[in-house]
Amino acid sequence: MAKVVFYGKPGCGGNARQKAALARSGHELDVRDLLTAPWTAEALRSFFGARPVAEWFNAASPRVKGGEVRPETLDAESALALMLADPLLIRRPLIEVDGRREAGFDAPLIDAWIGLAPVASPVGEGCPSHERSPERSDAETCGRSAVG
Repeated sequence: MAKVVFYGKPGCGGNARQKAALARSGHELDVRDLLTAPWTAEALRSFFGARPVAEWFNAASPRVKGGEVRPETLDAESALALMLADPLLIRRPLIEVDGRREAGFDAPLIDAWIGLAPVASPVGEGCPSHERSPERSDAETCGRSAVG
């Protein structure tokens, strides 16, 4: 199977499910912290391909959800500058296999690319509501840094 470099956020339930799906499919994971990786604009840009700038962003980020950052109004240069300053804005996971890079966990795309074992319930992006406790919102479990 494939050796997958997986950039995610430690403690994110959605990323945990995605890693489990990849491992269950026989892939070898090289897990890296998206928040502390030494990103450059060029390296980060390479994960987004031809996607519109608005699709580069983590829709669950408190700054996006709260309207402070409006991805649909940004050009590529401005978007990358914001993401370098605040990695929680980056759509995750970022995945690399054999030089190909993708952002987000689009299960059909990943299945066609490297293969995914069938599962009873689909694995996608974000944190399902059953993984959140009443005391912790989506922003606390997946949108905010574990540090602050």
